[in-house]
Amino acid sequence: AEAELFGHVRGAFTGADKARTGRMVAAHRGTLFLDEIGEMPRSLQGKLLRALQDREVTPVGGSSPIPVDVRVVAATNRDLEGMIEEGQFREDLFYRLDVVPIEIPPLRARREDIPALAEHFRREVNAREGRSVPGFALDVMQRLSNYDWPGNVRELENFVERAVVIARTRMVVTKDLPSHMRTEVIDLERAARDLSMRGVDLRVLMAEIEERLQAEAR
Repeated sequence: AEAELFGHVRGAFTGADKARTGRMVAAHRGTLFLDEIGEMPRSLQGKLLRALQDREVTPVGGSSPIPVDVRVVAATNRDLEGMIEEGQFREDLFYRLDVVPIEIPPLRARREDIPALAEHFRREVNAREGRSVPGFALDVMQRLSNYDWPGNVRELENFVERAVVIARTRMVVTKDLPSHMRTEVIDLERAARDLSMRGVDLRVLMAEIEERLQAEAR
């Protein structure tokens, strides 16, 4: 992890047959995104703090510091303040990073984003997998909007990928949902409110009715 972040010189350790530029140097005069900062080993936290304070890094195995000027964006889904109390995260690094905090609410707290995200992922999967799934049945979208998504956006993305692969070329319908989502109770009041805001796509509605009739006929 240290070599990845700060780079290393040739021969710094076994397998280091050539020098490598670290991420912080590569991001000089740009932005470095550190995902899951709460998982960073405590031994590396101090070195990152020094690099941010001194605005320079020393590659692993090297002796000459390299000046760096980077904007750091760090993300985590863990409670860093709680980790500080437990001695798992350095308090000084936390306050060094916590200059402009941005809290992203869980997906269940911003349900109005779910239809747009689902459509975005559908188009992505269609393009990547060579599918032509046209959309989601009305009741499916209502269920998606009412589901709590404990895995947040990543869970929604995985669901859409699975549903598009199963549906292939037809619309995503209720039977394409995982069993635990098929039994979810729909909040009719919220569904009606969402419906009045989005309106009705008659082509989607007719396709859903046709799909149901075909399923019953089989």
